[in-house]
Amino acid sequence: MPERTAATYAVKLPGGLIERGFWLYVWRVRAPGGEQLLYVGRTGDNTSAHAQSPYARMGQHLASNSNRKSVRGTAQLRRHVERRGIRVEECDYELLAHGPLFAETGDWSLHVRRRNAVAALESALAQGLQHVGFDVLNERVRSATSRDEGLWQDVRRAFAEHFPELGRLTWPW
Repeated sequence: MPERTAATYAVKLPGGLIERGFWLYVWRVRAPGGEQLLYVGRTGDNTSAHAQSPYARMGQHLASNSNRKSVRGTAQLRRHVERRGIRVEECDYELLAHGPLFAETGDWSLHVRRRNAVAALESALAQGLQHVGFDVLNERVRSATSRDEGLWQDVRRAFAEHFPELGRLTWPW
């Protein structure tokens, strides 16, 4: 790894990003050559009744310690960027998060229903962004759950503020 000159960076973090619950988010990645890549994700665990904050997911997505089991399953953004032959340290990142759509709950059956509802929205968001021409790194985001149309319209409007093409999207695509 090449030596880097020391630098000072500033990150402004809105307090709302620390709130636990079921969120949708899009990472906007700017590669060194200016290429824009997107990664669509959600909070809400598959194996426990936990739904963490987007803030907690930030570090997990870019974690570099691949020897730790807990990191191996969560450093998805890093893996997708590296598969493109791009060094993650040379990119700029912006996290766009919308939520919480639902509160975290300790009840497993309610957790699963909420997680599945958000997974359906995650799938629609990823597919919609691809359909209007964005390069979505995790292009195979799928869900067996039907999406809630009212929630989808809210999510689409929220992300259309950052991706105007999404606002012009009509279903079915």
